[in-house]
Amino acid sequence: MATVNFSVPQELKDAFNETFDGQNKSAVIAALMREAIEREQRRLTSVAAIDRILARQARAPRIASVRLATTRRKGRP
Repeated sequence: MATVNFSVPQELKDAFNETFDGQNKSAVIAALMREAIEREQRRLTSVAAIDRILARQARAPRIASVRLATTRRKGRP
C-alpha cells in the first residue's frame, strides 16, 4: 500500500471524521479516489467523443436552407 499525504481545511477534516466516524477512513478515501478517477475518465471520454463529432461536422458538406427545405418536402408523401 502507498501512503498519500495532502492538506485540507480543518473544517473539512472535522466534517469528514464526524461523517465517517467508526469507519476505516483509508478505505473511505480510497473509494472516493476510485470514484473521482472513474468520473474523470468518463468526462475525458465524453470530451474526446464531442471533439470527434465536431471535427466531422466541420468537414460535412454545407447545404443551403432552401435546398434542404425543398429536399425535405420532396421526401414526404
